[in-house]
Amino acid sequence: MTAASRPVPRPGVLDIQAYVPGKSAAPAGVKLHKLSSNETPLGPSPKAVAAYGSLSGKLEFYPDGSSTKLREAIAGRYGLDANRILCGTGSDELLQLVTKAYLGDGDEGVFTEHGFLVYRIAILAAGGKPVVVKEKNFTADVDAILAAVTPRTKIVFLANPNNPTGTYLPFDEVKRLHAGLPGNVLLVLDAAYAEYVRRNDYASGLELVAESENVVMTRTFSKIYGLANLRLGWLYGPAHVVDALDRIRGPFNVNGAAIEAGAAAIADEAHVASAIEHNDKWLAWTTAELEKLGLSVTPSVGNFILIHFPAKPGEMAKPGKTAKEADAFLTQRGLILRAVAAYGLPDALRMTIGSEEANRLVVAALADFLAGKA
Repeated sequence: MTAASRPVPRPGVLDIQAYVPGKSAAPAGVKLHKLSSNETPLGPSPKAVAAYGSLSGKLEFYPDGSSTKLREAIAGRYGLDANRILCGTGSDELLQLVTKAYLGDGDEGVFTEHGFLVYRIAILAAGGKPVVVKEKNFTADVDAILAAVTPRTKIVFLANPNNPTGTYLPFDEVKRLHAGLPGNVLLVLDAAYAEYVRRNDYASGLELVAESENVVMTRTFSKIYGLANLRLGWLYGPAHVVDALDRIRGPFNVNGAAIEAGAAAIADEAHVASAIEHNDKWLAWTTAELEKLGLSVTPSVGNFILIHFPAKPGEMAKPGKTAKEADAFLTQRGLILRAVAAYGLPDALRMTIGSEEANRLVVAALADFLAGKA
């Protein structure tokens, strides 16, 4: 059969490199510590687990197609208008909906060189053209982003904090970015890790969305809330944007168990506070211990760190060790980190901040690796 005699995907689809999630397997007989997907080591709120279980006797019924309970819970937590909130199957779906609604054939979507892989996938899937902008010190560069904007630009994506680098833009820089964009360009603030940030100059973007007609913010329940398996996210935006996205989403795009668990999770502020406290302690500890080994770690405000190879010359470090070799070494010990070559970082590994045990094991294993021990 020739290509001309069978269905052919629209231009751009076959240019997509399918998203590859972090590894989740260790050698047989080795205890697994999965630190490849930025999942919380504390797990979900017990209240969310109980809410999830409450749906077990109602599986024959369709969920609320508007996710009303969840939208109202989010609105109550942040003081927002529930009518301007849209829920989705993870923030991934919401990013896809944005490109589907606002990108046409040949239109441009802009993102930075180490930005989330889904931006490129969503742009290409919509028939658009990805425009990749260089970063400065692994951080988004506002001037470079603005310089990349053309009359064909329809969307600018900014992950803040960024995955996988862990860096962020202060809110003043985000506002400067917005001020430099034409009014017909949609600024998408992807704030998946916002809850972890402890910087006075940071803001997730809620304020900017509230006063703008061309800004949306996306959030997720997959990280600090520990509901990754339920695939749940939300978007806050201008009424006219939410209306457009609501018209093209699936009629029951969020399942009932996710709605119940999400509403319970966002109300359990004590559980979130515990996750923040754990991350603050072990993010600082792990970063400092790895730097003592001679490794370079990009300063992070999220629940993960970017570890660079080869190691710098140091007392225990031996230059020439590669990220690929380190990844293989760690995997043999059941320590699963994330190779980030697909993000344009072939000489780095991303490590989720895990349990105390996992964090200590990674540091010890990398010390052995750099020292040439088996």
